[in-house]
Amino acid sequence: MSHEPIGAGMGLADMPDLAEFERLALRAYQSLPEDFRALTGEIEIRVADYADREALEELEIDDPLDLLGLFEGVGLAHGPATPFTGALPNRVWLFRLAILHYWRDYEEALEDLVAHVLIHEIGHHFGLSDDDMDALYEMD
Repeated sequence: MSHEPIGAGMGLADMPDLAEFERLALRAYQSLPEDFRALTGEIEIRVADYADREALEELEIDDPLDLLGLFEGVGLAHGPATPFTGALPNRVWLFRLAILHYWRDYEEALEDLVAHVLIHEIGHHFGLSDDDMDALYEMD
């Protein structure tokens, strides 16, 4: 049975709400290999419409639609060997409206785009920079 990609023929008002978008993100995470997920530890996956003003200012981004996702925390390559008390868990944020805005301009299934952004942000959790990940993508 074939399914039409999410968003085919939809108007913006018909786009996935935050709850559905979170389900997309969690499905994308669950579809990753189990060994890989085990390496992510206690990482949290969160969804919001946009990044908050503080994050945008810190990254020097003017338009909230320019930030699709964000890793928040201490990457595994940069953290201590043992976690310390009081540390917040590492988080991956996916920004629904920014991803939807990007998605409407390209011919890519929304599920694939969500998975791509999620994996990119998890890459930061492992200590990879944007340049590191760009080099990996170029190897494909």
